Amino acid sequence: MDTKVKKRGEQNPSDCWSIEDLFPSVQAWEAAFEACQALPGQLAACQGRLGESAQALYEYLELSERADRQAATVYAYASLRHDEDTADPAYQAMSGRCFRFLVELGSAAAFEGPELAEIPEGTLEGFYAQLPALEKYRRYLTKARLEREHILSPEEEALLASAGELGSGPSDIFRSFLDADMKFPSPADSQGQAHTLTNGSYIALMESEDRTLRENAFRAFYGVYGSSRNALAAMLNAEIRKCVFFARARRYESTLASAMHPVEVPEAVYHNLLETVRRNLGLLHRYMALRKKALGVEELHMYDLYTGMVPASEEVIPFQRAQEEVLEAAKVLGEDYHRVLSEGFAQRWMDRYENEGKRSGAYSHGCAVHPYVLLNHRDNLNSEFTLAHEMGHAMHSYLSCQNQPPVYAGYVLFVAEVASTCNEALLMQYLLKKTTDRKRRAVLINYFLEQFRTTLYRQTMFAEFELAVHRLSESGETLTAQRLCEVYYELNQRYYGPDVVVDREIEMEWARIPHFYRRFYVYQYATGFSAAMALSKRILEGGQEAVDGYLRFLSGGSSTDPVSLLKIAGVDMSTPQPVEDALALFGRLIGEMEELLA
Repeated sequence: MDTKVKKRGEQNPSDCWSIEDLFPSVQAWEAAFEACQALPGQLAACQGRLGESAQALYEYLELSERADRQAATVYAYASLRHDEDTADPAYQAMSGRCFRFLVELGSAAAFEGPELAEIPEGTLEGFYAQLPALEKYRRYLTKARLEREHILSPEEEALLASAGELGSGPSDIFRSFLDADMKFPSPADSQGQAHTLTNGSYIALMESEDRTLRENAFRAFYGVYGSSRNALAAMLNAEIRKCVFFARARRYESTLASAMHPVEVPEAVYHNLLETVRRNLGLLHRYMALRKKALGVEELHMYDLYTGMVPASEEVIPFQRAQEEVLEAAKVLGEDYHRVLSEGFAQRWMDRYENEGKRSGAYSHGCAVHPYVLLNHRDNLNSEFTLAHEMGHAMHSYLSCQNQPPVYAGYVLFVAEVASTCNEALLMQYLLKKTTDRKRRAVLINYFLEQFRTTLYRQTMFAEFELAVHRLSESGETLTAQRLCEVYYELNQRYYGPDVVVDREIEMEWARIPHFYRRFYVYQYATGFSAAMALSKRILEGGQEAVDGYLRFLSGGSSTDPVSLLKIAGVDMSTPQPVEDALALFGRLIGEMEELLA
């Protein structure tokens, strides 16, 4: 039954995140924001002194760490408030002010990179010997100096930092367009009943057993995107041209190199993923043939890909039940992990339900007080796994903050998706283990197969698209709507194979993917998924040693490079093996599903 989307003020406070844990009121935030205004001047006063002495360097790094923490807290509040209702002008203004301040702060510290790069190695080693407290920052300084060939003069660094606000323009426009301005018609189901269609409700409609509703929603949804195709293409073109500009300004060979090198992930990891998945497209084609047969359709369309392959897969799973099952599945990770996760639910770390103007999708935002999780929860299996996913991110942030100093509490995106997806894998194994019903098992394996399709295959397809359009832009080509649609449509044809009718509307799907505004982000879902499959197997089969290694990884923050962090947990992502192993599991699951549906 269709339900009306509430206004923000109509939400039950117990379903909303505890924003007051950051600041009790907007007035308190204003006071903290005002107190931050002195930080840029304090940082700028250190210019020219970083190589002067061990004490001067240490004092600057301590100041920088404090400034980052204060700025992160005020930014978190403004950002979370804005995402509660993106159409609220007061929160729009608050978020804008905060972002401009962050640009100012970055500009004030733009001298840091060049000055750190200029300190001779012998001098720096002498600083460590003179002031042992400086050892805390050895990893930070080593990583900063790795980028020496890409660090510009202080004046050039200041100019690039001040361009940060302009650089956010394409993504800001895109988000506002999607969340506040884009309106959809109400598609009808086979009984003629109209349903609310939003960016947040689209996938839920695609999961419906009513094929008429799915087709109508699909065509209405992409019809709206298609009507704005030129504007959306201009937004993405501007975003990618920005990436090209900054990569070239820093003397990188490509935008891919500019994204991978600073986070210490070899480009080979990206290419290994694409090549390994391409070699295994036959498995996805086999899955599509199984889906077509299970649904009993003459033609399998793009709007048939999300609905369950078995009857009654639209099981209603209330939030409370989803919460309980996520908690039960996490018990394998030990009492301390389970206790903190339970506290996260009790202390309202998450904002549960969709409301008008709320940011679509889901995310976890790490904060000093505790993580915050945005959801747009619906009472279905997909939302249960989204809950597990985002709380995996939240626990990763919490454990890193508890075990690392602020300078290392964050972590790069490459490892971020491992913790979240491992939680999903543990939940799946828990649900499979406790069910004896053949039909329920088929429902769960259906969902597991879809995780492989949407996370490993689909995100790799996104990664192929992203690499292709970045290369086109680097060659000087303007990314028109027609060109973007051509590239995207061809990829869908190649990935989904001969048993799928690749409806023309899908060529506009690129226009709704927010992660294309975070350069080379999407591949990490696929690599993270592969690593998570390996880690969940180790945790369930390897006993306490495997659990301890995984918890050390979650507590590691950015204390070492991401590939080494995963090696601590027991997975080597510098090789194609984890992706190969994940795809082998996909093949076994297809085989089991074929038997269940025989």
